[in-house]
Amino acid sequence: MSPDFTIYIFYDLLKEHTELSDFYALVLNALLNSIIALFLCFLLFKLLRLFALKLVNKIAEKSKTHFDDLLVKNKTFINLSNLVVFYVLSAFTDELYVDFEAFENIISLIIHVFLVVFSIWTVRSLLKTVNDYLKTLDTFKDKPIDSYIQVVMIFLWLIGIIIIFSIITGKPLIKFLVGLGTLSAILLLIFKDTILGFVASIQVAANDIVRIGDWITMEKYGADGDVIEINLASVKVRNFDKTITTIPTYYLISDSFKNWRGMSESGGRRIKRAIMIKANSITYVSPDHLKKLKKIHLISDYLEQRSQEIDAFNTQNNIDKSVLINGRNLTNFGVFRKYIDEYLNSHSAVNKEMSIMTRQLAPSSQGIPLEIYCFSKDKVWKNYEYIMADIFDHILAAVPYFKLEVYELPTGKDLNKKIDTLPS
Repeated sequence: MSPDFTIYIFYDLLKEHTELSDFYALVLNALLNSIIALFLCFLLFKLLRLFALKLVNKIAEKSKTHFDDLLVKNKTFINLSNLVVFYVLSAFTDELYVDFEAFENIISLIIHVFLVVFSIWTVRSLLKTVNDYLKTLDTFKDKPIDSYIQVVMIFLWLIGIIIIFSIITGKPLIKFLVGLGTLSAILLLIFKDTILGFVASIQVAANDIVRIGDWITMEKYGADGDVIEINLASVKVRNFDKTITTIPTYYLISDSFKNWRGMSESGGRRIKRAIMIKANSITYVSPDHLKKLKKIHLISDYLEQRSQEIDAFNTQNNIDKSVLINGRNLTNFGVFRKYIDEYLNSHSAVNKEMSIMTRQLAPSSQGIPLEIYCFSKDKVWKNYEYIMADIFDHILAAVPYFKLEVYELPTGKDLNKKIDTLPS
């Protein structure tokens, strides 16, 4: 044995000043060297941690780029410092326990396992930093970057586990990789949902089906709100009642759902609602009633022109107007539809460049549906509801001016009034 001065300094001192045997002197020498090595590694750990937390933080705060701030946030430098400490410790191991091969193998095995784990953690923190940075860019902020990061991490951990098993068993890595092929069917079964989610996330991104921030509705899963996250396994939707609904990513391509992005990117939000008009309130417009209707500003010109055309037609064809049904006539329902058209076209909140229509639907047992179809300029939900309510408030208030009635089911009060009018 030709002891090295650095490693065997305690061995020489023990042999010189004590009567210990060679074996016990070597054991105490290794133990004391281990304590010193751990102490030095601890000091290195503290120094690196101080560097990572203090100096790097200050540099990140002063720099103009946002990427280094994200590196600090995801503890990249701290993970790197841990990795450096274990690499230094690994370098000491072969020298410290050169006389105890079995113990050296165990310690070396444990350190190498930690090296693999800390290496993965370091890569993970870097990937999270890249993910966070890409989300700050307009090009990538609505893309499912989380899904791709998760896939990389799954493969990274899978490779890391294989390497750890190779370290523990002492068998070459290539044997584990060959054996992995025989386990592919089992792995496909285990990671079936992960694979489906990965394929789905690629299709979602490639076909631009859903973006982060889109408003989607998926009644099957009770989802009605904004997409806040798209990852490998699921899509998170914050509903308008502030609850969170989680939908498997694969179902975005296998099931149907409604994406309101088209509405958000268009010039307006659709208003499509009907009021029910009593059929027995629809009549021809009498001359007296026509005079009153001509005082309504929005349709005065229309009624003047229309009544002249009708009178000219009836006169040319010798129509007997002593019976109102003869010839051509205006109806209060037709005039009311025209009034609503003019009102919508004059409303400041209605988009004039999109469809504006008032249409009569098929009669039902509740009356004649009169549907208003248009688009509000403002697409914000609260403002949209206010605009729609404002339009229908006016329309409902205008109905009596045209001698029309809105249908509604009778209440107990209405029935009592009828009963009171009956002869006793």
